[in-house]
Amino acid sequence: MKQLVTKCWRRLRVRLVLSGYYGFYNVGDEAILQSIIESLHKENPNIELVVLSNDPDYTRKMYGVEAVNRWSIKSVYNAIKNSDGLISGGGSLLQDKTSVKSILYYTGIMGLARMLKKPYYIYSQGIGPITKRHNRLLVKWHLSNAAYISVRDEDSFLYLKELGMKRDIELVPDPVLTWKRKKQSDWLQKHALHGKIIAVSVRHWNAKEDYIKKLAIALKKLKQEGYQILFVPMHGPFDQNASRDVVDLMGEETYMLPYKMDIDEKISILSECSLLIGMRLHALIFSAVAKTPMVGISYDPKIDSFLRQVNQPVIGSVDGDWSAEDLYKIAKKQVIQHEDIQQSLQRRVEELQLQGEQAAKKIIYYIEKNTLQKK
Repeated sequence: MKQLVTKCWRRLRVRLVLSGYYGFYNVGDEAILQSIIESLHKENPNIELVVLSNDPDYTRKMYGVEAVNRWSIKSVYNAIKNSDGLISGGGSLLQDKTSVKSILYYTGIMGLARMLKKPYYIYSQGIGPITKRHNRLLVKWHLSNAAYISVRDEDSFLYLKELGMKRDIELVPDPVLTWKRKKQSDWLQKHALHGKIIAVSVRHWNAKEDYIKKLAIALKKLKQEGYQILFVPMHGPFDQNASRDVVDLMGEETYMLPYKMDIDEKISILSECSLLIGMRLHALIFSAVAKTPMVGISYDPKIDSFLRQVNQPVIGSVDGDWSAEDLYKIAKKQVIQHEDIQQSLQRRVEELQLQGEQAAKKIIYYIEKNTLQKK
């Protein structure tokens, strides 16, 4: 009987609004969006999705879904009003480390859904850090009224419990870990890039220590030992500029991927690398999906949380007292153990992928159940 009811629900045409950091050309967040879209469509092929985007035309073209301007109150209001519910996430939306505006915006969207009597669902988000008391109260109140909550790491889970959240919270890995690569890339062959390749994802951060200089020294030493250095920008010109700063300090020939490259291509290229040294969370996640060993440089607790999930090392924070020599040694160790780490990553990522499918399943279950009860 349950299977029959489930099949009936799966035929329902439901409409959901997706709220996240979408349409800003950040590779990681765009990968989150694509992963969520694919997971939801897998659970219900009839689902209609509307994305709140910074660039609706770009989002429509890229993903074949409806999109509205996230800054237009009228457009957002109408999108939620004409939907069956709202999904908030994934990503690090509820934090005030980079800007207080992030929490105000995303909880405001939840508040609008609540005002319109639409259920909202928290999809595999990373929570915190939240430094201001009123922001913590704001997040606690809005999440307490969510129809479903999943967070992407144990730190986020514990953080919400510390805020006094009494309700059920599910631990579901980042949506991008469910990524299924569909094609190969010939970029390395076209650029005659062969041999042992070390990929690098770096960003600017206001740190006390000169981590850029330490990274450059370690990479220069690796380059002089015969390794090819390939920069992988994840957030447009911002990461390109940070990469160029490292290259200038190295004084060596290096390579850089286009930041607008297809996600499948980036993962394919990373699968052919010996190692990734990464700051960006989704560069590290891409590396895990590609089964490529990694070393993290942390600027945010989310980096440490993910690396613990996949049992990979972090050299320390951008403000840490690690040296270029420390980074060089741990990089060499990872490369030497490449095969063992690759096998370990494959097992761990497969475990996380099974967990990662649960968020979409639960949300579709709840939204279809809610829709059916209204009829």
